[in-house]
Amino acid sequence: MIFTSGTKKPKIHSSAYVAPTATVSGDVTIGASCAILHGAVIVAEGAPVTVGADTVVMENAVLKASGGTAVRFPLSIGKSCLIGPHAYVVGAGIGDGCFVASGARVFNGAKIGTACTVAAGAIVHVGTQIAPGSTVPMQHVAHGNPATIYAPEKSREVHEKLDFYADVFNLEPGDDVRARAAETYARFLRKTHAQDARLDDHRTARAAAAPRRGEEPPPTQSADVGKVVDVMMLELEEMERRREEAIRRQKGK
Repeated sequence: MIFTSGTKKPKIHSSAYVAPTATVSGDVTIGASCAILHGAVIVAEGAPVTVGADTVVMENAVLKASGGTAVRFPLSIGKSCLIGPHAYVVGAGIGDGCFVASGARVFNGAKIGTACTVAAGAIVHVGTQIAPGSTVPMQHVAHGNPATIYAPEKSREVHEKLDFYADVFNLEPGDDVRARAAETYARFLRKTHAQDARLDDHRTARAAAAPRRGEEPPPTQSADVGKVVDVMMLELEEMERRREEAIRRQKGK
């Protein structure tokens, strides 16, 4: 499903595939030869989303940008990236050739360099900077600039370093900060989505964007992502093998 949001309309390359059950809304640009699979959600709320060419966004992944009058968090996904099922990426910058695995989360203001892996269930927290070629292991937490990688049992230590509501919602701390965040965000979302309108398909979205005279009509949408999915499964199997080896080594000490 393709939606306008206010005056902003998605721009989807004619060679990209967007599954009929995926949602693309607002100021979203999807590059050439991308594949956006069933249940994926890509939403621009007050800031743009850009998805680079040859990127795959798998089932039920959520990509969001957000921004109000005080803070803005655009989302940029580089070329040839793989965003795994149920991943959540909001207001971040992802370099070319990255793998954000199943269930991983990347939060506002984070920057991930080229050729990085955020493994299954890992977290890259607010404002974190990940150097090119790095890996955040499964279930681990990355925080800081430059990033420090924390084991899952040290997540409380990371939490104590965060000023989440100030950084993301621009709110002063207090016992009621959670309620104030919900009220502020609800007000923002009502205003942002008040005039959303559904477009029929890629062709409607492109026509609404006023194509240039002589531009070729979009061809039938199709994509072969089998090889990409196979690569992702191999990556997950290799990470699981490494985890099991690490557990065996710890037990042997």
